[in-house]
Amino acid sequence: MTAEPENKATFYQYRLLKKKAIARSVIYSYLCLPIIMLFFNLLAFSWTGLFFFLLAGPITLWIHYVIARTILLLVRTSYAKRWRWNFHMPWLGYIPDQHFSYRMFVRVHLNMSWIGLCIITVCLIWSPLSFTLSLIFWHLWLLFPRLYVVMFLSRERKDGLIKLNEQDVSYYLQ
Repeated sequence: MTAEPENKATFYQYRLLKKKAIARSVIYSYLCLPIIMLFFNLLAFSWTGLFFFLLAGPITLWIHYVIARTILLLVRTSYAKRWRWNFHMPWLGYIPDQHFSYRMFVRVHLNMSWIGLCIITVCLIWSPLSFTLSLIFWHLWLLFPRLYVVMFLSRERKDGLIKLNEQDVSYYLQ
């Protein structure tokens, strides 16, 4: 067993192609949407709307987690290690922790959006209307920042890497 010299380090050289800053005012405005939806639920469905609205949030996060984790495990197990839970705006939920492939990011989130809507549609049959509307709201509200990233980077090269920071989105080439 030979010891490796200390000067043998791995260096990653990424070239920044695009960076999009996220203004605090946009985040604060985005945080107002659940409050507006909560008031709508209270007006339309009384106190049961409040209960279903608060219940739908964690259920939607769980649905997103299960879908993303399943896709990551089906594709490659090494991808699953790069994702973590984040509870900071605007990246609320299960997101990539480090530089992550743009193609895989798009694949996970587009599948998450369609499969999530299919699951919510199936819930429509057995669930009260206020719960289903709350599920749809939370689903779209949680996915909107990520789908915005997909649209923002849609004209860039597809072999790049994404890094989601609290204040910006960076797009790199290796």
